[in-house]
Order: sequence, then C-alpha cells, then structure tokens
Amino acid sequence: GGQLVESGGGLVQAGETLRLSCTASELTYNFNQYALAWYRQTPGKEREEVACISRTGVNRSYPNSVRGRFTISKSDGKKSVYLQMKNLKAEDTAIYYCAASAFCGEGLSKVQHWGQGTQVTVST
Repeated sequence: GGQLVESGGGLVQAGETLRLSCTASELTYNFNQYALAWYRQTPGKEREEVACISRTGVNRSYPNSVRGRFTISKSDGKKSVYLQMKNLKAEDTAIYYCAASAFCGEGLSKVQHWGQGTQVTVST
C-alpha cells in the first residue's frame, strides 16, 4: 500500500526554473512521520539523492551538485513535498523520484515508498 505521485516535470531550457510536486496517499504511517527525499536517475547510473527534508522540516540536505540551486520543502497538511529547481543545467536532465523513509541519509535500501518518477529534460 501507499502511493507517491510526482508531477511538474517537463522540458525546459538551461537557466530556467522548474518546480516538482509529490503528493502522498495511504502511506503506512502519518505523512509527518517520514523524512522525504528527491532522487534522480539517468540511464546506466545509480539513483542519487538530490534533496532530503527531515520529519520536522527543520533539517534539509543537498549534495554539492545542486546546493544553492535546488530547494526542498513540504506541506504536511497537503501531504506533499516539493522540489524547486533554479538555474537548471543540462546535467540535471533525469527522471526525478520522490521517496519516503524513516530518516534522511539512510540510503536507497531503506526507502519505504517510491513515486513513479517524472522526467525533467534541460536543453541547451
């Protein structure tokens, strides 16, 4: 059971901004009991985390590749998590997935719920 549904992907030009959304339904636990993350994956590469927000929303983490350009946020009331992506680059092209885990930083194997993914393509 449990579902995460992403939206907001698409084709943009380098330098532009895109906002992804992910809405949860029927998760095992209450929405605010999960750390929420965004991952991305390109063909032939391992899925990598690009943002994570803690259960309380106080702590957020990003890899160097996106820090300063990507911002993760959430709304417990709307059971939704968002990823604002600014100054997009060609190397940001990937399928983006939202994920729910007990804690940030646990890794792929600890993810309890995955979304189906949304394609982001950045053209130059």
